[in-house]
Amino acid sequence: MPHETPKRASANRVARARIASIAELDFEHVGRRPGLFRGTITSIRELWSQRELIWLLARREVKSRYRDSSLGMAWSLFRPLAQLAVYYFAIGQVLGVARSIPNFAVFVFVGLTGWTLHSEIVSNSTKSMIVNSGLVKKVYVPREVFPLAGVGAALFGLLVQLVVLVIAFSLLRDFPPVGGLGYAVVSIALIVVFATALGLLLSALNVYLRDVEHIVEVMLIVLFWGSPIVYSFSFVHDTLNGGLLEQLYLSNPVTLAILGLQQGLWAGSVDSTVSFAPANLSTMLAIALAASLLLLWIAQRVFARLQGNFAQEL
Repeated sequence: MPHETPKRASANRVARARIASIAELDFEHVGRRPGLFRGTITSIRELWSQRELIWLLARREVKSRYRDSSLGMAWSLFRPLAQLAVYYFAIGQVLGVARSIPNFAVFVFVGLTGWTLHSEIVSNSTKSMIVNSGLVKKVYVPREVFPLAGVGAALFGLLVQLVVLVIAFSLLRDFPPVGGLGYAVVSIALIVVFATALGLLLSALNVYLRDVEHIVEVMLIVLFWGSPIVYSFSFVHDTLNGGLLEQLYLSNPVTLAILGLQQGLWAGSVDSTVSFAPANLSTMLAIALAASLLLLWIAQRVFARLQGNFAQEL
């Protein structure tokens, strides 16, 4: 072993002295406090303090979708309109569903508005940690800001689609009943809360298992047909006769939210003698919203437990 120089020996003594002094210090908790309720309050405070960052990340996500395109954000109009055209002609006219549903175009677009909000929140949130891996590894911010930025970007899409709906109401001179707007507000809140809860859980799992985002894409395609978007609830009711399968069908919060949007934004739900929603829809919406809020709390606590190793996994 080479002989230590006096300078190196002095540096080693200083280092050992510092290590010994640090070892004598008591451990201090850094970061979030553990616990279900105390940890939740701490998380809410941290997220509120980072609200400007969430807004900036959401705006960046919206702009990045249409960067270097000639029409820019106008493309956000074309996707829902293209979907409407396909379903209107393929399902409504070719298969004849439009004959049993008044104002079928508005009916479909209202359903697409709710489903698009749900699918974009879940899809954006699931991929958010991977997309922002550079920031996750370099700086500390509450990790929930990344899924929540995906929620903000999806809400921008909702705003665009609602503008299209208002234009359609004006052109058709067929405005929804004012008394039903409460259904629409509760339904949108239900979709946002439920999809955000799913997004938090899936974004955390996707860090550890990258197949999650691909599974989500496939499931969203399948689950699209599990809600009355291009067909009416009356068809489901006539087929299942209010039995156990119908109750299972109505246990999906997204299905209830789409039914609520139809009751609030589609005039055909009032003008027709056919029932396009269950009689106790308002009660079911309230229960689903309460259950989704509980799920959101659980999802955030699970996310908080898993987020400690995100930087290492990414």
